[in-house]
Amino acid sequence: MSLRKYLPKHLKPSLLGFAFAISFASVSLSTAHAASFEIEHVPKIQHAGNIAVSPDGKNTVYTLSVPRDVLAGDEDGRADTHLYLIQEGQDPIKFISAPGGVVAPQFSSDSSTLFFKSKRDGDDSMSLYSISLNGGEARKHFEFDTNIGDYQVSSDNNTVYFVAKAKDESEDLKEKGFKAYVYEEDQRLASLWTFDLQNPDGEAQVLFAGGHVSDFAMSNSNQTLVAAVAPTNLVDDSLMLRDLVFINPETGDVNSTIDIPGKLGSFEFSDDGDHVAFLAGTDIHDTSAGVLMLAKTNSDSFTQLTPQVEQHIMDIDWLDDDILAVAHRGVESAFVVYDTDGDEKRVLNTPEDIVVRSADIGDENIRFIADSPKHPREVFSQRRNKTEKLSNHNAWLEELDLAEQTTFSYEARDGAQIQGLLITPNEPAPTGGYPLILTVHGGPEAHYSDGWITRYSDGGQFAAADGYAVFYPNYRGSTGRGVAFAKEHQDDYAGKEFNDLVDGVDALVEAGIVNKDRVGITGGSYGGYASMWGATAQSEHFAAAVAFVGISNQISKFGTSDIPNEMHLVHSLRWPWEDNWMNLLERSPIFHAGKSTTPTLIMHGEEDTRVHPSQSMELYRSMKVRTDTPVRLVFYPGEGHGNRHAAAQYDYSLRFMRWMDTYLAPDAKRNDPMPPTDLGLEEILNASSEDEDTPSD
Repeated sequence: MSLRKYLPKHLKPSLLGFAFAISFASVSLSTAHAASFEIEHVPKIQHAGNIAVSPDGKNTVYTLSVPRDVLAGDEDGRADTHLYLIQEGQDPIKFISAPGGVVAPQFSSDSSTLFFKSKRDGDDSMSLYSISLNGGEARKHFEFDTNIGDYQVSSDNNTVYFVAKAKDESEDLKEKGFKAYVYEEDQRLASLWTFDLQNPDGEAQVLFAGGHVSDFAMSNSNQTLVAAVAPTNLVDDSLMLRDLVFINPETGDVNSTIDIPGKLGSFEFSDDGDHVAFLAGTDIHDTSAGVLMLAKTNSDSFTQLTPQVEQHIMDIDWLDDDILAVAHRGVESAFVVYDTDGDEKRVLNTPEDIVVRSADIGDENIRFIADSPKHPREVFSQRRNKTEKLSNHNAWLEELDLAEQTTFSYEARDGAQIQGLLITPNEPAPTGGYPLILTVHGGPEAHYSDGWITRYSDGGQFAAADGYAVFYPNYRGSTGRGVAFAKEHQDDYAGKEFNDLVDGVDALVEAGIVNKDRVGITGGSYGGYASMWGATAQSEHFAAAVAFVGISNQISKFGTSDIPNEMHLVHSLRWPWEDNWMNLLERSPIFHAGKSTTPTLIMHGEEDTRVHPSQSMELYRSMKVRTDTPVRLVFYPGEGHGNRHAAAQYDYSLRFMRWMDTYLAPDAKRNDPMPPTDLGLEEILNASSEDEDTPSD
């Protein structure tokens, strides 16, 4: 394992004077391999997304997320979004690049014009723009009092339908200092509006205001539309109580309502407008919206097409009279074509080494977003069972010596078969096996697929380049294995799901891959809960823990989260007062904090509403008072449930890896001093700036 490979290569370790360097005295101090993946590469990763194909199938647009790189001198902030165009038979070209970014591209019905949303200089809110496919300047069509949400332009280009909230009339008072608000009683619901694009001086009109509208779809004939509507604007209601409402686009009258049984995902009209396909949960206790369902237009009934299939569907579109589903099955993906009876007609061929994320279709031309262990999300084409990669925004990765990523399956203690993904260093394992970073996904209604899984908080390739094995298990409660598997964690916090994590580590040890004495655990959200649980109740298994936006107290989490109903309906299945107080307390890391011997780094966004920052404060205080175990709490101002700004992400990566290095080193002890709080960022940034100014040979 090389020392501090995550620092800029031109920085010598002695510049930073890290105390943990002493613990690496027996480790080779050779210069990092020039072709290894470093932390500094993370902000260079660009992800394609939001793909749209013109109705005639000849043009494709997609957005490209381009992170800020503070080491290269970029101003701190969120990733920028550019829009790329692929014309038939041509390479992608950057079509729109604007400081305000580009959101939600949509083609006109005649395929000649591209509509999109942006907030440009002079705009007070997210506005509607268009640009001709022949080029020229973008034209601003409409700006509302508040940000435009989901939208669709009529087939004659005369009317735009859009989702937005009405203007907040109290803004003037806020400017005068009256900023008090009543918790959870802001009743400014998002409505469905229309605006006449032929009359730019006109006023937008409310079409439907029967609840909180999140998104909608319109039939090709513009004869009807269907909207996802929740009773309030609370996050909890949007997760658990959204229904599909069929609306007359001329009058705003409700034709019918489908009472969705659980969570609601995406939905699409058939080309003839006779049906709506949608993704939803099978019942109110289903953890995710991964089952394909079908309803007749203007009906109040529906059919569940795939409730028993061991998969979760991530995206859908209509392929002629059939439905094309992006199905995730285990750690793999598949393009599955279903007929309207729910029969699987065929599976389209796609390369085995990619994971499909989303797709769009124009004139039977399928364009989709996919990634692999060797590259992040790029654009692909699927036509006549032939797949072609159309974009290559991360070609520089081909020059790096990436670590190997494989599927690792094992048997849990009760006989269940569990899958995960394993990244191992290119160097041979040291005696006793690699040190391991066990990386636990959130949700738990989520899963890891065998694609690009390296992110600022996960380690992945840059941890492997530093000599670590990194394991990503899809424990019980994960999606991708069907509804029954995803429900197996319910009413059993830290039970079978955590046994699966420990059993995965044991299997890796038994296989001779990792060192059982040098195992760290990390994760965010529910993965942060697992990390906190591993550092307390199961401390004997882990020599280090890094917990991000994690849950330490299941009782107080219920009272401080914005999703108490989801917590009840798809996780605990019981309210705290239903003979459940002690169960929740005993499944809380703070209850076990006194027996922790695992050095624990806790990090949290100060603005997090999903898992309140007090969750991290509770564990920090409990460990600090009850043990002598090293524990540190780091807050990120301006960040929520995950870091979005470049500087905060880089800071996180450095702290995360430094903590693991300190306590997973060959001769590390659990009571070793914590690394300094100062990361030496001034030296890093100054040295990076000097390096940028130095001409290359």
